Amino acid sequence: MSQQKIKGMLDPYRVLDLTDEKGWMCGKLLGDLGADVIKIEPPSGDPGRNIGPFYHDEPHPEKSLFWFAFNTSKRGITLDIETADGREAFKRLVKSADFVIESFAPGYMDKLGLGYPVLEKVNPRVIMVSITPFGQTGPYRDYKVSDIVAWALGGYMYPFGGTDRPPVRISHHSQAYLHAAAEAAVGAMMALYHREVTGEGQQVDVSVLESVAWNVESPVTQWDMLRVMAPRGRRLLNVRVPWTWPCKDGYVTWIFWTGQMGKRINPPLIKWMESEGMADDFLKEFDWEAWDLLTASQEVMDRITGPAGKFFMAHTTAELVEGALKRKVMIYPVSTSEDILEGGHSVQLAARGYWAKVEHPELGAVITYPGAFVKASETLVRVWRRAPLIGEHNQEVYEKELGISREELLTLKQAKVI
Repeated sequence: MSQQKIKGMLDPYRVLDLTDEKGWMCGKLLGDLGADVIKIEPPSGDPGRNIGPFYHDEPHPEKSLFWFAFNTSKRGITLDIETADGREAFKRLVKSADFVIESFAPGYMDKLGLGYPVLEKVNPRVIMVSITPFGQTGPYRDYKVSDIVAWALGGYMYPFGGTDRPPVRISHHSQAYLHAAAEAAVGAMMALYHREVTGEGQQVDVSVLESVAWNVESPVTQWDMLRVMAPRGRRLLNVRVPWTWPCKDGYVTWIFWTGQMGKRINPPLIKWMESEGMADDFLKEFDWEAWDLLTASQEVMDRITGPAGKFFMAHTTAELVEGALKRKVMIYPVSTSEDILEGGHSVQLAARGYWAKVEHPELGAVITYPGAFVKASETLVRVWRRAPLIGEHNQEVYEKELGISREELLTLKQAKVI
């Protein structure tokens, strides 16, 4: 690999990351692309460090796996920007920064005298990315939000769940926040391109709600076209449509499709079942083209799914996947974390060198992380370093890069500014 290929795409650029969990992923993505991302925390540490799970189930601010996951490829310093000295130190950092990403409530940075109108005077080329629940404007501007609220308000929760219960969220952790942070990274790159053309920085306004709403394009379109949102929209149907099926050693996914799709997709599975003596006359003669999920009765659904369930339970996941590939049946294994990392379904990720081994000297361990989100022919995209400890790079950044003396640094530390 040539010297040109050793560096990341964003190697010349610096990011100041002030975000909480709503924006961590933004800084991580920019960091994986090679930017020098400096995570700025309060002197006591980011409250997100107390979110579990924890390494070896030991609750500790330096052992949060949640923190580890979304703060790799960053250096870390502490700074209280609510103090006068802290604000001045932050402005000194901004002079050499290309991006400032923050997720405070609208108006908070302005009240501190650190809003974009001030920062652009400090550094006219700086790009400020602001991630807030509902954006910088509008009637919801000052409302607070949690991940589950954003997921619900954005419309993506509606299709999920059964007919006998309210809609459900799809994950315990921050799906809505991750969408917003990813959109923030995209917005940052667009602003960088604009700056390269014009020389001007700007503020990028990211709304968590809008980031979620953007992602309902698929289910809404599906509803408009088919008046059914299967498989995700099973909640909208009058019958239970199984999607996940238990087998001998785990689970697989399969759905009996309706209409023209059903005519093409369902018969290969029935023929497979028939070859093993597990399809009755009802299934052998069933008219899949005429079958309509919207008008189907639960009795008919049960007559279809009963034999299918027995068929799946008669096989292992490996047998079902191997047979499905031969017969062009749309069956997929449901992978556990172990399967993805080192099981039978991990061969593709392993072949691509997806996993990253990251050293944690403070733990005396090497932890395996998901690796690069993209591969590039001329530059590296990778996890460059583990998540920082609290204030780990204070001396490196403040003394060596800002030129603050050790005595001044000690004074700031005693005053709890850093």
